[in-house]
Amino acid sequence: MTVQKQIKEYITAQPEPKRSEMQELHGMILALMPDCKLWFLDGKDEKGKIVSNPNIGYGSQTSEYANGKTREFYQIGVSANTTGISVYIMGVEDKKYLAQTFGRDLGKASVTGYCIKFKTLANIKVDVLKAAIQYGIGQTNIPH
Repeated sequence: MTVQKQIKEYITAQPEPKRSEMQELHGMILALMPDCKLWFLDGKDEKGKIVSNPNIGYGSQTSEYANGKTREFYQIGVSANTTGISVYIMGVEDKKYLAQTFGRDLGKASVTGYCIKFKTLANIKVDVLKAAIQYGIGQTNIPH
């Protein structure tokens, strides 16, 4: 199954209104990163055990670990969770930056070092979320 088909099935499987909101976010991120690499992680480890919520990834960056090893991973991620939607902005060095810069203006959302979590798009200012995503894209300095 193609990544695009996995993404479509994942979004379609969500109950409304989450389905429509995931579709809206998917379109918004693709508009920001039209030629990006798409990812779909089913949330299972190599043994098939569920370790996280499934998530959609956009773009590509190389993460370097303390031991010198590197791994390719997405720049922006979106995942449905039990209470709403999470948007992951990877590659941000300063773990306080998202909360300090976008948290106050975002609306009713929880902002951590790389994750913006909200119940529904109606609770947040989508233009502020879009600005946070654009910031994250710029941090990884990889063409998309």
